[in-house]
Amino acid sequence: MAADRVVLASSNRGKLRELQKILHQENIALLPQSEFGVTDAEETGLSFVENAIIKARHACEMTKLPSIADDSGIEVDALNGVPGIYSARYSGIVGDGADDANNAKLLKALEHVEEAKRAARFQCAIVYLRHATDPMPLICQGTWEGRILTEACGKNGFGYDPLFYVPTHQCASAELPGEVKNAISHRGQALQKLLKCWNSRP
Repeated sequence: MAADRVVLASSNRGKLRELQKILHQENIALLPQSEFGVTDAEETGLSFVENAIIKARHACEMTKLPSIADDSGIEVDALNGVPGIYSARYSGIVGDGADDANNAKLLKALEHVEEAKRAARFQCAIVYLRHATDPMPLICQGTWEGRILTEACGKNGFGYDPLFYVPTHQCASAELPGEVKNAISHRGQALQKLLKCWNSRP
């Protein structure tokens, strides 16, 4: 049986790797939008869900295939939820060097915040659209609680992983093996919910 071809509405290589690892056993061929010459959609929404729908719809329109989009970020309590939906562009830098710049800006913003007040969480909204005018998208959400460290630790993952302390494993997200992170992360949680919905489709 041929695998379902689904476009990932993202140019983020880290996200693509994570999602492909989780989806490869579900007979889903997840293809990056770059294979179709699709560029990133402008994220004009004011929530993770809105931005995920915008990205998925854009990919569907351009490729005429079903699409999965995720919008995720980190909320820091001491900063009233910042960087939130702007996590990927928090520093104003896009592309190479963005992760390091974002992490450096976050550390600077929390420079005088004590450990007990550095609570944070990753949020993820994943959307699946059958086509660009799908009136009932599948929308699933995941939350991963932790706190922000005072310095980067670990070499795995991407984004804010080196700064995100995982209390259940007593280490930074970037110190977790990939398979462990995929099982417990915000994105892993949202994707597992999506797969349950996917497998119950009529």
